[in-house]
Amino acid sequence: MSNIGVGELLMTIPVGNILGEGVLWDEHNQSIWWTDIETAQLFRYDINSEQLNTFPMPYRVGSFGLTQYVDQLIVAFDRGIALYHLKTKKVQWLATPESHLTDNRFNDGRVDRQGRFWAGTMVENASYLNSNAALYCINHKSQCVKACENISISNGLCWSPDGLTMYHADSQKHEIFQYDFDPNTAAVSNKRSFVTTEQMISPDGSEIDAAGYLWNAQWGGGQVVRYCPNGNVDLTLKLPVTNPTSIAFGGPNLDKLIITSAKNSLSTEQRAIEQLAGDVFIYQLNGIKGLTINRYGL
Repeated sequence: MSNIGVGELLMTIPVGNILGEGVLWDEHNQSIWWTDIETAQLFRYDINSEQLNTFPMPYRVGSFGLTQYVDQLIVAFDRGIALYHLKTKKVQWLATPESHLTDNRFNDGRVDRQGRFWAGTMVENASYLNSNAALYCINHKSQCVKACENISISNGLCWSPDGLTMYHADSQKHEIFQYDFDPNTAAVSNKRSFVTTEQMISPDGSEIDAAGYLWNAQWGGGQVVRYCPNGNVDLTLKLPVTNPTSIAFGGPNLDKLIITSAKNSLSTEQRAIEQLAGDVFIYQLNGIKGLTINRYGL
């Protein structure tokens, strides 16, 4: 088993994001997508041409998903969830369930294995003792359904390969939870603790590999951790930055690990030391592959 793990750092995309997040692999176009939340921009990097494209967005983007249309995304903007057309810049709002909660914004989100889009909110401007954020699902009827509540910072959303288990983190509570998931109805039940992190480390974005192991970017920990299905630590990848934020599996064989990062919470002294903070990192995986992500569709 010694040949299974993370190999060399293949490349760094030097973008210096303030708060890089929400990374996705687009297998149709062999490209990497992600957002810089604080500058309200999306990025797309073509691994074959090595071309980087930037898309200014009308609002901050907490997370987003690909759709069956090349120029259309489903986006969790800070204030709500919408379909967004990259060329026409048209915003088609689907839901703004927390428009009355001025201290909240949308954060991490993902498309499930049945093509529904999920996104959670976070308490941004109030005391973190406040837990009035929630997790929402845009179902196949374009209806917005609240799935979980009493959350401080919604994060780490992903599903097991068979789609029967949902994982979800509350970063402020330093905990990743498991739920039983009904693929037909999107109902979640039987919430239980999967793993907890140290108090100085917050679980951020997660993804599941083809073997059913969970990978989690750990804000404040400078690492990505791979957890066994039973919650035990399988391996830890130490990074050259303190705050990794999200991960994706990419490349033609889905054997590359792509990691976004942030520099917004670093002091001036820390930024001088962490020259790569805010960049995107691509590592080679050995004996490990990811799964093709799903696209939002009705």
